[in-house]
This record gives sequence, C-alpha cells and structure tokens, in this order.
Amino acid sequence: MLHCITTIFLSISRMTMEDGPIAESYFTAYADVCFREFGNHVKFWTTINEANVFTIGGYNDGTSPPGRCSNCSSGNSSTETYIVGHNLLLAHASVSRLYQQKYKDKQGGSVGFSLYAFEFIPQTSSSKDDEIAIQRAKDFFYGWILGPLTFGDYPDEMKRAVGSRLPIFSKEESEQVKGSSDFIGIMHYFPALVENIKLKPSLSRNTDFYSDMGVSLTYLGNFSGFGYDVFPWAMESVLEYIKQTYGNPPVYILENGTPMKPDLELQQKDTRRIEYLQAYIGAVLKAVRNGSDTRDYFV
Repeated sequence: MLHCITTIFLSISRMTMEDGPIAESYFTAYADVCFREFGNHVKFWTTINEANVFTIGGYNDGTSPPGRCSNCSSGNSSTETYIVGHNLLLAHASVSRLYQQKYKDKQGGSVGFSLYAFEFIPQTSSSKDDEIAIQRAKDFFYGWILGPLTFGDYPDEMKRAVGSRLPIFSKEESEQVKGSSDFIGIMHYFPALVENIKLKPSLSRNTDFYSDMGVSLTYLGNFSGFGYDVFPWAMESVLEYIKQTYGNPPVYILENGTPMKPDLELQQKDTRRIEYLQAYIGAVLKAVRNGSDTRDYFV
C-alpha cells in the first residue's frame, strides 16, 4: 500500500545575482513561518518544485514566469539561468539547515528538493557522438542539481562547458549544500531523444543552456491529442541512474500520469489510464526490486 505524504511547495519567483542573498533570507523566513504553523501536521517538505525546468523555462527560454531570456524584453540566458539555479540551491540549503537546527527534533519531518527527470536516449543508435551527448544532457539536467546536493559541486563537464558564467560555491557554501536534501522528488512523464550538436561561435549569437550542453532534444510523446505515449522503461531507467550515480538517495515520485479526454469511454471503462498507471507503477516496482530507494509514487 502506498504511503501518502503531504507536500507543501515553497517557491521563489525571481532570483538574480544582486538580490540572491536577500531572497535567500526572505525565503528562509517564509519557510520558518510554514514550519512553525504547519510542521506538526506536515512531515515532508519540498522547498523548490522542478528546480531545473523552472529555471530553464523562466530564465533561459522565457516561456514561464518571470519570462526572462536573451530574446525576451529583458534577461540574459547565458548567465541568469545558472545564477538562479545557484541561488535556489543556496536557498534550499538555508531552509534545510533551519529545519535541522530548529524543528527536526520536535517535528520529525524531512526536507527535500525536486527536479524534472527525463530519460535520455540517442537520436541515432549508431552515433557515438549522440551516446556521449547523453551524458552531457544528464550532467546538465541531473548533475546541475544533484551534483551539489550529493557532492557539493557542479559536474566537471558543466564547469568546462559553461566556464566563468557558472557560479562557484565557496567552501562553506559547498558544505552547506552537500547533504542538505533528505530526499529527492522527481517529476517524470516522457523520455527525450538526444542529438549531439556542434555550434560554430559565428552562428551562435546567443549562448544559452542548450548551446552550452551541446545537444538537441526531441521529446517523445503524443502531444497533439489527449494522453502521453507509454514508456515505462524510461521511469525505471531514471530511478536506476539516480541510484547508481548519486548514492541511492530516498526518492519520491511526486508527479507521473497522463492527460485524458473526458469522453464517454473514459467514464465507463477508463481502460487507457488503468493500463498507463499499471505500466508505470510496475516499472517503479522493478526499480525498487533492483535496489532503488524509491519510497512513494504520486499520480
């Protein structure tokens, strides 16, 4: 039987280089109120929701709030994406430290961090470049967040590709961020095809997250209609990768599912959604049996 937990998402709407420390203190004060008022009832807290795609969407692509990017009315995709991601990690660490010092003993809860988790597969199975590009994609989408939380620093490949535009953790910050997440929350819906790309500087006018990563992504799913395609092996692979690469942390699957058209067939049988959930819950079971410390699954 699945153990249901209560999760409250605490969010930061905007963090730039200048206001990062101030926002961190505000965020910690806000979390303090939440812990004080609700901590006797809420035992599982997620500080940042989908940290990687929140940051990419809001500061690299400009497709989600606050809508900043190099091609937007304001923003700089080459720097702000990494600054915001850095500040989110520091804010999370600050909140986690507060909970450990002030609330953990009397409330007995846990503080985690969540990210969107793709499974990456090569665009061309025979391409060695695409295979190598998969690891870069994992470093940028997973390692960007889980590297500091697990090891106290960003992946070497990310530091090489981004260079001086990637913020640096001080020794104290590294120690604070490392181990600051009691669990990892993941959101997973579909995999992505990865193709290696080599951009010439003269043709790449605006450096951003994707050009730094050096890959082109094609998302696999039936986006034209209601319902996603079923790729349960992708879920199993995501959990296996986190287990092997980041020390098998406790994992909570906070989002998985498929949109459905509310028609008569759905009301009578709901067969398609049953088959979808059966496949994905089965994939989670396989991962658990293979040693993944996955604790819960939320639709």
